[in-house]
Formats: sequence, structure tokens, C-alpha cells
Amino acid sequence: MHGEYKAPGGKLVVVDLDVEDGVLRDVRVAGDFFLEPDEAILAVDRALEGAPADTDASGLAARIDAALPPGTQMFGLTSEGVGIAVRRALAHATDWTDYAWQLIHEPPQSPALHMALDEVLTAEVAAGRRPPTLRVWEWGAPAVVIGSFQSLRNEVDPEAAARHGIQVVRRISGGGAMFIEPGNTITYSLSVPDRLVQGLTFADSYAYLDDWVLGALGDMGVTAWYQPLNDIATEAGKIAGAAQKRMVTGDGAVLHHVTMAYDIDADKMTEVLRIGREKLSDKGTKSAKKRVDPLRRQTGLPREAVIERMIASFRQRYGLTEGRVSEEERAAAKELAESKFSSPEWTARVP
Repeated sequence: MHGEYKAPGGKLVVVDLDVEDGVLRDVRVAGDFFLEPDEAILAVDRALEGAPADTDASGLAARIDAALPPGTQMFGLTSEGVGIAVRRALAHATDWTDYAWQLIHEPPQSPALHMALDEVLTAEVAAGRRPPTLRVWEWGAPAVVIGSFQSLRNEVDPEAAARHGIQVVRRISGGGAMFIEPGNTITYSLSVPDRLVQGLTFADSYAYLDDWVLGALGDMGVTAWYQPLNDIATEAGKIAGAAQKRMVTGDGAVLHHVTMAYDIDADKMTEVLRIGREKLSDKGTKSAKKRVDPLRRQTGLPREAVIERMIASFRQRYGLTEGRVSEEERAAAKELAESKFSSPEWTARVP
């Protein structure tokens, strides 16, 4: 069995192993990390040898820590990361490069249709009728997108939203509210097979699926990191938030979508989002501009150039072919946008 794991900001860890009579055998750990002293790698292998195959990543990490020689130094590597690589091997997890990735980047769509496309395309990936997909959104109207479990009345000031012509829609994933203005926002979705994140905890899957965009931002001169559970942050402030939804139909799939602030009208945002005032107060922050630091300022690039560089980075890492929403997918999404995502019953399902 073969498993790989690369923690954000870390190096690649590769584990090959067998299982006999319910325990790990012939364990071999490798990768492009740095480890001192040399014999520490043998200690890692010995620590994992004979471990029960149902040991979780934390338990495997504890075995490794107990076996390391005094003074061991790890660079780009953690015991927990090795444990995760073992769990991925045991789960027969796939890797990014095992797939033929497809890009969808179409003209602006309505907020409700974007919600529906996420659900339809991810369901198609789960059913095996669509390859893993990176979809870059273009927004047709300003919006507030609230999480699946958020209270509508607690999150949004309806009078302010109406005054600014802002639609309110509810997505299928959890997490917090997103304030969307078409020219100020960069949003993308990953619709991926469940096997890509096998062996990862829910929290680890966020970091794993965000890693490529951290590299893309780094190429643009932005030092960013994953901040648990679902933020992408820099020294200047938060720049993005992620959310996920697991599809259990077919072979299973994961929807992972991210909204990034290219620019922001902080005053308008705090008028429309009620919860924004409380969050900013809780953090002792007087202005949203001190909490969210947009990519426009950090990169100095036009929005279109940021998107182009993100796509190019993904393509260089994993390969990416141009695709489109099929006629069948579009018809299903339009029906769902009207029947579900535009309905008061769904939008106010948590009043």
C-alpha cells in the first residue's frame, strides 16, 4: 500500500507498507523532508512496524515520538504528518495527479445558480459522470451568501441589503456569511472524489485542499497560510474563507469552495452583515479593513491577473483541461436554482 501527504508549508511524506494479521509490516517512510540524525528515519520505520492497522494518526504519531533518538530535528516533517500518510495508504487514498482535472470558468451567473451548480457538479463527480473539477466563479450580482446552518435574521440586515440591491442566498455548506461584490470577489469551487481526502480528518482536508492556492499566492508575492478551521490568512489579515460539503451518493465526493477578498467595501459590508459587527467587536477590531486585507493591495495586480495566475499554478501542479457545464448539468442547475436556492423556504430554513 502506498500513501502520500504534504502538509501546508511542509514537505512530501511517502509511506509504503503492508498489512499482515491486522498490523503494519514492511513500513518504509520516505520524502523530500529533512531529518537529523540520519538514524532517526530507521526509528520512524521501527516505531510503525507492528502497529495495529486501525491506529489513528495521533496514535501513530505518539509511537513515533516515543521512538525518536534524543535531539531529533525534523524540518518539513511532523510525526502527525507521517501518521496521516499511513492512514491514507491504508484507505487507498488517491493523489491530485491521479486525475484528469477539468476547469470551468464561464461568464457571470446569478447567485442562486452558483449555489445550484456547486450541488449539481459535485453530485456528478460523486456519480462518476464528471471528472474532478476546478470551477472559477464570475458573479452576476452582489450577494450575501449565508452558511447552511446560519440564522437568516441574525446574519443579515434585510433593509440594508435591499437598499444596496444585494441578494441573499443560502449555500449547502456550513460556515459563515460571505459578502460578495462581483468586481471585489474571487470565488472558486473544487468538486473532488471522496478518495482524494481519504485518511484525512475533516480539519486536515481543509488544509490539504487549500495547499495549492497557498502556493499560487506565494508566486504572487503573498505569504499566506492555512488558519484552522477554514481561513486563509496573511500577516496583514485574513484574505479568504473556505467551506465544505460531503456528498454521500455514488462513490462520494467533496465540495470545497473558497471566497477571497480582492477588494472590499468595508462600510457597506458592516451595514449589511449583522454578525460582522459582533465579530469585529469580539476581536477588538474597529474596522473590517483591519480584519480582512484584500488581494488587490497585497498583489498590486488586476483581479483578472490574479485569477489567471491561480489557474496557471493549478495547471502546472496537477494538469488542467478546459471544460464546460454540460447542457444536462445546466438544465438541472437552473431547475434547482429556481425550486430550491431562490425559494424563501430554503433561504429562511433557519429563520
